[in-house]
Parts: sequence; structure tokens; C-alpha cells
Amino acid sequence: MSAPAPQTNADRAPRIGVLVVAYNASSTLVSTLERLPEAFRRNVDHILVSDDCSQDDTYEVGVRFANGSTLPMTVIRHEQNLGYGGNQKAGYEWAISHGLDVVVLLHGDGQYAPECIEDLVAPLVADDADAVFGSRMMIKGGARAGGMPLYKFVGNRILTGFQNTMVGLDLSEWHSGYRAYRVDALKSLDLASFTNDFDFDTEIILGLHALGKRIVEVPIPTYYGDEICYVNGMAYAANVAKDVVRFRARRMGFGDGAAGAADAYDLKPSPHSSHGVLLRWLGSRRPGKVLDVGCSDGRFASLTRQQGHHVTGVDLVEHPGVAQRLDSFHTADLNAGLPADLPSEFDVVVAGDVLEHVIDPLSLLQEIRDTLAPDGEVLVSVPNFGHWYPRVRVAAGRFDYDQRGPLDHGHVRFFTRRSFEKLVDRAGMRITDRVTVGSPVDVLERGGVSPRVQRVAHAVGAADRAATRTWPTLFGYQFLYRLERA
Repeated sequence: MSAPAPQTNADRAPRIGVLVVAYNASSTLVSTLERLPEAFRRNVDHILVSDDCSQDDTYEVGVRFANGSTLPMTVIRHEQNLGYGGNQKAGYEWAISHGLDVVVLLHGDGQYAPECIEDLVAPLVADDADAVFGSRMMIKGGARAGGMPLYKFVGNRILTGFQNTMVGLDLSEWHSGYRAYRVDALKSLDLASFTNDFDFDTEIILGLHALGKRIVEVPIPTYYGDEICYVNGMAYAANVAKDVVRFRARRMGFGDGAAGAADAYDLKPSPHSSHGVLLRWLGSRRPGKVLDVGCSDGRFASLTRQQGHHVTGVDLVEHPGVAQRLDSFHTADLNAGLPADLPSEFDVVVAGDVLEHVIDPLSLLQEIRDTLAPDGEVLVSVPNFGHWYPRVRVAAGRFDYDQRGPLDHGHVRFFTRRSFEKLVDRAGMRITDRVTVGSPVDVLERGGVSPRVQRVAHAVGAADRAATRTWPTLFGYQFLYRLERA
């Protein structure tokens, strides 16, 4: 008789955990846990009650309940108050370390109905979502009928609308604390960098959205009883507004920190962007052999192929799908030069936002020159360190690296227009065309934002382009060049 096949993760039932965050919840904790559906009780792997240094006997109440219950429970008490976000961080680290597949966030004050917990878990178990949020706003009139005060209802709708507009999502509610997550989605986030305050819930949405995770909402009932609210409404509103504005700024390359950035560089298809100019130059040539140095995920190269060019790409990382978007792909560390197995004599070499990432840009540019066919050319884009934003940061004594933009954390060399043109001359090349592009304001229009934001973005973009034409070394975000052998 053959041995049975080993059980895989796909074969076994998912391990589901519940994180119950509790603060001064001694009067509600037991009733909240008792309301968990019987079917869910049979399937739950573990429940962690995390008492955030309550001033009442929440911990003792939880321990007594756990000792007399059949639920698989652990009750802990933090010796110092970690804050709403800090308590969640500790709980999610517990979920990760215990190898859970799904974790549900449940509040110990009973404000969110435990009876609905299976509705939140179902899309995660079916692998239809990475995060599921219970929304009190999906059923028209439900929030007010459940006792949500008018000022909270109005504030919720205004903030949610603003956050959707800035981020490009279409959630019915950003401010529900009833949530469930796939644990592998939580592992992909830098939770330690998130706030410990109440806007942690907003930051986790931004982190998931930036990574392209699937967010689903399910309707939940609204219940407001005599529980005490510890949220300072005005401070909370200010914090979540700052979070989404900072997120949008980071996507444009302004502001420090890593939240809100994807691994591959964004394609900027606007005709006013660096990619738009490079594609226009490529389209002015007859189809030929193109080398895309630092091709990232190959989306730019895919548009180049649509113009009829044969495209070879080189990058340090082979991003998902890049091989399908190129005719040929080579993995290489450009600090060590171009790969030795490249074909010879390219008609065009594109070095878009690459030279600032290597230690010796002169040597790389000379290597690129030597791969050119007799009538070939190099198309280059470099960020402008003389742009007003780096100047202000330096003058204010706040120089630091950003996730994107002129102060990208991966930049090891910085160029002004004068310093880069000196580099071109030293590399034995000459400039045949030069274009300066402004800030990537078109990023504001992505992600399904409202027509109002699109109109504002158009106006800001037009003003920025006018300023760039007037004073390119101050307002120019990137310099683009067509180069040939001297």
C-alpha cells in the first residue's frame, strides 16, 4: 500500500485567528465573546485578547472567562499603553509568529457585531480578497438607524470622500474598525513604521493599496451603546488627512518615507512626462534594435515594441512579467557594467533614470556609447538636483532620501544640467536635442480620482510647465537628452 500524499497548505483548512483589542472593556468583553457564532467557534484556531494596559479589570475579566470557556483563548495585558495602532501591531505580530492564515480584528467594547464575523472571513478563505472591511455605510440609512451620531456620520462621509479622492479608491467607509486580513498580506507591510495612534487603520489601507492588494467591503450593522470613545475627533481627522496627502505626495516623488511605493518604477504615459518624450523620440525613428538599460518591469519597453522596435532589456531584478514584455531580457548589476552577452550595435540605447543609480556613470555611459551602431543614438533622462524641492530641503537642513523623485533612496549620484552636460562631453558624446520636463503632476489624475481633482491637476500641471519653460534649472524635474558619438 502506498503512503498517503503529504498534506499541503492548499489541502488543509485555513487557520483563523481573532485579535480582540480591549481597553477599559471589563463590562463588555464577555458579552462580545459570547456573541461569536457557534459555527465560527468550532473553526477558530485561536483568540487573543490584548488588553492595552486598561485602568479597570479588563484583564482579570478576560482570564476568568478564558478559564471557564471552551474557546481556544489567550489573554495578555500590556504593561504600558501601546495605543490603538500599537496594540494592533503587537497582535498582528502574534498572528504572523503563530502561522495563522487569517486574522480578524474585533473590538472588545462590542461596537462591531461578532455575529457577522463569518461574513468578513469568507472572502479571505475563498482567496477573493487580501483584506475585508466591515462597512456601516453600505446599507443606506443603516448607520443613523443604528445610533451613529449625526456629527460622526457627516464627518465619516466627508473624510471618506476626501480619502477616496486623494488615493483613488472607492471605499464606502475608511473608518470602520471591523476588519479581517490575510496574514501574508500583513507580512508584506512594514507595520513597525506605521503610527501607534488611531489613524493606523488609514495607514494600513494605504499600505495595502500601494502594494496592489485586494480590498473588499461587506455590510455590517451599526451599534452605538454607552461605550466610551477615546478618539479625539479633530486630531484624528487631521491625522488621516495628512496621511493621504503624504501618500499622494510620495507617489509624486515628494516627501520622505517609504509608504505608498511599489517595487517597480511607475510608467508615466503623459506626453509631458519623461516617458512621453522618450517615446516621442523613439517614434521619430524607423524601427530598429533598442537596448533599454534599467528596464524595470518592462512596461515602457512594451510601448516601444508597439512602435515596431526590437527591444532588449537589462535590469538588476527580473520583475514579474518583464520577459513577456520584451524580446530579450538580461539580468545585470549595472555598477559592474553592461552584461557581456548582449548583442552588438544597437540603433538606440535608452537610459531612462539610470545613470544616477550607478557609482560610475561615466564608465557606464562610455560602455553604452560603444554598443551603438554607426548612426545610433542614446536617449537619456536624469533627475535635476537643482530642482526647487531638493534646494529647499538642503537649505532647510532637512536633506534626506525619498522613495521616488530627485532624492530617490536609490540615487548615488546627483546631477544638475551643467554637471551632466560635462559628463556627456567627457564620455565622448555630443547633445543633439535637449528637453526639460516639469514635476509629475499627472500622477494626481491616476486611480479614478474625481473630475474636480483632475481639473486641479490640469491647472497645476500647466502652471508647472510654464514655470519650467521660464526657469528650467529651478523648476525642471528631469532633463532629457538625445546623444550621439562626438
